[in-house]
Amino acid sequence: MKSRNLLESFNYAFEGIIYAFKTQRNIRLHFLATAAVLVASLVLKLTKLEILMLFITIAFVVMAEMINTAIETVVDMFTKAHHPLAAIAKNVAAGAVLIAATVAVIVGYLIFFPAIDPLIPKVITTLQKAPAYLSLIALLLTVVLVITGKALTQRGTPMQGGMPSGHTALSSAAATAILFITKSGLVTVLALFLLLMVAESRIENKVHSWDEVLAGIILGFLVTLMVFQIMM
Repeated sequence: MKSRNLLESFNYAFEGIIYAFKTQRNIRLHFLATAAVLVASLVLKLTKLEILMLFITIAFVVMAEMINTAIETVVDMFTKAHHPLAAIAKNVAAGAVLIAATVAVIVGYLIFFPAIDPLIPKVITTLQKAPAYLSLIALLLTVVLVITGKALTQRGTPMQGGMPSGHTALSSAAATAILFITKSGLVTVLALFLLLMVAESRIENKVHSWDEVLAGIILGFLVTLMVFQIMM
């Protein structure tokens, strides 16, 4: 009987994880970021201690997000109307997620930056020698691939919706080109910030889903990177 109860407990736990993954966009983004971080840790050959710290940080963020989801669900079960106490409960839970995410960013910076810092000047210096007209080629090629992708997936129109997000792809291509060409760190940061704002607006306005926006970001980056490397 105890074994059966233990098995049921595991089943309920997995059901909770699956529910959170299916219903919460942020949880899916966290799992995607986790995959990217683990791949990067293998490529950069991090130490066992560094990988352990990454696992602890990832678990910390995902747990905070799931607890936030649980609190929101319980609050909604008792009241759908606006209530000051309900708002406090949700806001405090969201604040906990923000703290966890901030700590994760700091840990990621402390672990990954020393590993990639020696490589950045070499890559940027090489790419900055590329002619500026390559940016236009990258943007045009991105447009062609976006329209092709929408035609193949039959999602959305050439100017709105669909896979991948055209606005995000072009913003990503432009931000990547600026990263390669400019020598100003401030300009690069502003370009990346605008890219994030475009991506967020496409999701917030429900024009695109998160996977369509992510596909646009990756497409714009890879196309621009390929153009600069081939044409140099």
